[in-house]
Amino acid sequence: MKYSLHCGVPSRPTRARTAFSATAAVPACAAIGALGPRAHTTDGKRGGAPRRRVSARTASVRGASQTWELAPPIKQDPAFGSCELPAMTIRFGTDGWRAVIADGYTFDRVRAAARGMARYVQWEGRENLTVYARHGEEGGYPAPWRAAARGLVVGYDTRFLSARFAAAVAEEVAAMGVPVLLSDTFAPTPAISLAIRDWQTAGAIIVTASHNPPEYNGLKFKPEYASSGMPEVMDAIIPFVHEELARATAPRETPAAITHFSPLDGYRKQLTDLVDLGRIARSDLDVVVDPMHGAGVGVVRSLLPGVREVRATPDPTFGGYNPEPIDRNLPPLREALRNSPRNAPESMRIGIATDGDADRIGAMDGTGHFFNSHEIFAILLWHLVTRKGWGGGVVKTFSTSNMIGTLARHFGLPVYETPIGFKYIVENMLNHDILIGGEESGGIGIRNHIPERDGVLSGLLLLEAAAWENESVAQVLERVHAITGACTYDRVDLHLPSREQMAGVVEQLQKTPPRTIGGSDVQGVETSDGVKFLLENNAWILFRPSGTEPVLRVYVEAPTRNEVRDILEDGEQMALRGAGATARTAGVRTA
Repeated sequence: MKYSLHCGVPSRPTRARTAFSATAAVPACAAIGALGPRAHTTDGKRGGAPRRRVSARTASVRGASQTWELAPPIKQDPAFGSCELPAMTIRFGTDGWRAVIADGYTFDRVRAAARGMARYVQWEGRENLTVYARHGEEGGYPAPWRAAARGLVVGYDTRFLSARFAAAVAEEVAAMGVPVLLSDTFAPTPAISLAIRDWQTAGAIIVTASHNPPEYNGLKFKPEYASSGMPEVMDAIIPFVHEELARATAPRETPAAITHFSPLDGYRKQLTDLVDLGRIARSDLDVVVDPMHGAGVGVVRSLLPGVREVRATPDPTFGGYNPEPIDRNLPPLREALRNSPRNAPESMRIGIATDGDADRIGAMDGTGHFFNSHEIFAILLWHLVTRKGWGGGVVKTFSTSNMIGTLARHFGLPVYETPIGFKYIVENMLNHDILIGGEESGGIGIRNHIPERDGVLSGLLLLEAAAWENESVAQVLERVHAITGACTYDRVDLHLPSREQMAGVVEQLQKTPPRTIGGSDVQGVETSDGVKFLLENNAWILFRPSGTEPVLRVYVEAPTRNEVRDILEDGEQMALRGAGATARTAGVRTA
C-alpha cells in the first residue's frame, strides 16, 4: 500500500522490514497527519444498528471477518500543508486489526477504531448475539453479557508507541461515555484478558501486533468471555469502526472515568494457583526464559527468581528478530542455554520463549533442540491427565499433529478438530468441557483459566511437567512417543506471485489429487481447511492458503525427518508447478 503525499515537495515513505527505527518507518507527512490537531464535536448517535459508510466491500475469506475499503478523513497541519491519503483496506481478523505503524496504523485511525469498539459495547443489539444467547446453558464456559457501563480494560505491549496508542484509545473510549481501566504498564495479552473476568468488564482493547514484525502494531478486541472474538462479534464491530473512520468529526458523549490499574497482580496470583512453582524451584532444572523483549518481560522471573532471563528489557525492535518463538528467532536463547553458569547437565537445561504479547509458546533444551508447538501441546496434555488428574475434551486444529488425537483417545478423552484459528478453539471451550486446546502456531488454552491462549502459563506447565518427573523435556516427550509413536513435523511458507495463483493451486489439487507424494501413496483427502492428503504410515501433507496475503502454507507430518523432507520437497514442487513458478520467492521453514 502506497501513499501519495503532498507536503510541498514529492515524498515517498519508507517501510521498515527488518530492524525497526522510527526514522525509517514513520513517513514524516503521515506522522504529522496522525499526531496533528484534531477537531471534535458532540454530534453523532450511538446505540442503534450501525450504518455502513464505505466505498467498497470485498468478499471475505474462510475464517476471517469482512474486508472493507475506506476513505479516511484528510487531516491538515497549517505549517506543512496537506497529507492526502487515498482509500485504504483495513482487514479485521479474529481479534482485531494490524498494520504498519504510520502507514496504515496512525493515531487518527487508532482513535477511530477505539470509538467504534466503544459504540459496539453500547449497541443495544449486542446482547442478542448467539454467543450471549448461550449464556446460562448447562456445562461449558459461560459467555456473560455485560453492559457498557461496566467499562473496558485497555492494555498494551512493548511495541513502538504502544503506551501512547493505549492512552489515545483510553481517551476516546472514555469520551464516548464508557469507563476505562487503563493498564499502568505493558502486560501479556492473557493478563489483560484475565482482568476482564476479574473486574467484570464488558471487554478489553489491547494495543499489540502479537508476533508480527516490529514495524507493525494493532488493536485486539476481547469480549466479556476474555478471549478471541467470535466471527459474529467481530462482524458486528466492523461497521461501527468504519463509520468512525469515515467521519470528518468525532462524536462525544458525557466523559467517563479513566482509572489506572495493575494487571500483573491478579495474573501472577492466577498462575500461582495453577502451577506448582515450588516443585519447579526445587528441581534440578536450569531454566532460561526468553520473553523476546516483549510483554512477557519479567513475569516468569517474578514468580521463579532463580531462572535466568535473556532479552529481558522492553525493546520495540525486538533485537532485530520477529517476536515469534520459533527456532530461527531464538539464537539468544540457544546461546544462553549452551553457556550455563551453573554447569548443569545439558539435558536438564530448558528454555521457554514467549512472543511479543506473550500468548504463544516455544521451547528449547540445552542441546539446542527446538520443541515445536505440537510437542509442547502433547507434553502438556500428557502431564495434565497423568500427573494433575485433570479431565475434559481436547481441541486440535486441522494443521495440528496426529499425536494429539492419538494421545487423547488413549486417555479416553473426546477430540474436537476445527479449522485453523484460535477462535474455533474458543468456540469449543465456550460450548464444551475442554481440558486443553491448541494450534500449530503455539497458542494453547488450558482449563481452570480463561478460554485464551497463554504462552506464560504454557511455559510454566512445561517446566512443571519436567520438574514432576525430574527429567529433561526430551525424556518426558519420550513418554508421550511411547503412546503415540514418533512424529516429525515441518512447515514451509511459499510466497507466490498472486492470490489468484495461490487459490488456483489449491483448487487444482482438490480436483486432481496426486497418487503419490514424496514416494508415499495418497490414501485419503480432507478439505475442511485447505486440502490435506493422508499418506502411508500416518503421514500427511496440508496445502492451505493464507487469508491475507499470497502465501501458500505447506505442512507435513511423518514418522521420520527423512520422510518429512521428501514429502515436503515434493509438495513444494507440486505447488510451484501449479502456480507456474520456477522457484519460491521466500520459503520460510517454521519447525
